[in-house]
Amino acid sequence: MIRLVIPFTALYAVWLGLNQSLAEDVLWLGAAVCLVLVWLFREGLTVFAEIRLSPRSLMATLGFTAYFLRELVRANLALARIVLSPTLPVHPGIVMVHTGLKSPMGRLMLANAITLTPGTLSVELQGESLYVHWVNMTTSDTEAATADIVAGFESYLKVMYG
Repeated sequence: MIRLVIPFTALYAVWLGLNQSLAEDVLWLGAAVCLVLVWLFREGLTVFAEIRLSPRSLMATLGFTAYFLRELVRANLALARIVLSPTLPVHPGIVMVHTGLKSPMGRLMLANAITLTPGTLSVELQGESLYVHWVNMTTSDTEAATADIVAGFESYLKVMYG
C-alpha cells in the first residue's frame, strides 16, 4: 500500500502546485487523475518504494540538498576560473569511482548529482563502479577520486536509500 501512497502524494502535491487553487473541483479532479495514474503505473513506480520515510531520512534529504547546492556553487566558480584563465588549465579524463549504495534509486541519484555538478559527468554505471568524466582530473587513483567526487553525496544517500 505504501508503494501507492507515496507516488499519489507526490503527484497530488505537483497537481496542487501547478493549479495553485484549492477549489473543490480542482481538488477532486486532481485526486481522481492521480489515482488513475498511480493505478495505471503501479508496477512502473516502484522507484518510490525505495524512499525511506523517517525523521533521519528527512534530515539526510535536507542535508543532501544543502550539500549539493554548496558543491554546485563551488564547482561553478572553479569551472569559471578555469574558463577565464588565459592558459585554460584543464586536465580532462575519465576516472572510475566506487559506490557502496545498494539501492538502484540511490545510485541513480548519485549519478545525477555528479552529472549536474559542473566539471563532472557520469558516463557509465556498472554495479558498484561509476565512470566519471572529470574536466580537471586531479588524480587517477580510484580511492582518491571516490573520496573527492562521491563520498560527500554518498553519506547522505546511504541514509536516504540504503
